[in-house]
Amino acid sequence: MAKTVRERSAKTARKRVANAEEELRLRSRPGTRQALADLMEWSGITEQGEAMTLMIHHLHALGSKAIFLLEPPRHEIAISENVAREFQRKSMQMIQQDPGDEVIPPEPYRNA
Repeated sequence: MAKTVRERSAKTARKRVANAEEELRLRSRPGTRQALADLMEWSGITEQGEAMTLMIHHLHALGSKAIFLLEPPRHEIAISENVAREFQRKSMQMIQQDPGDEVIPPEPYRNA
């Protein structure tokens, strides 16, 4: 006799408890989803969970050599000479329009 949906669900739940399974949730933006989709396509994997599990295990197998792969990319900000010059020009223009905001360094302390 075929099992009911409730019986199958209960059996699956018991297996998950016995195997200490835990659901991991991941919120991602379109770029991340596209990167995962590309990786899955290149490797022929059709399930996201399988792809992520394999990536975690392969990174772990690399040990400490994998640390650089887990560093988030940082954007370097480089201000060009033209931008710096324009900023300086606009700043001086604003100071001339509204004097009083200049930075006046303190005079050196003199022991009398």
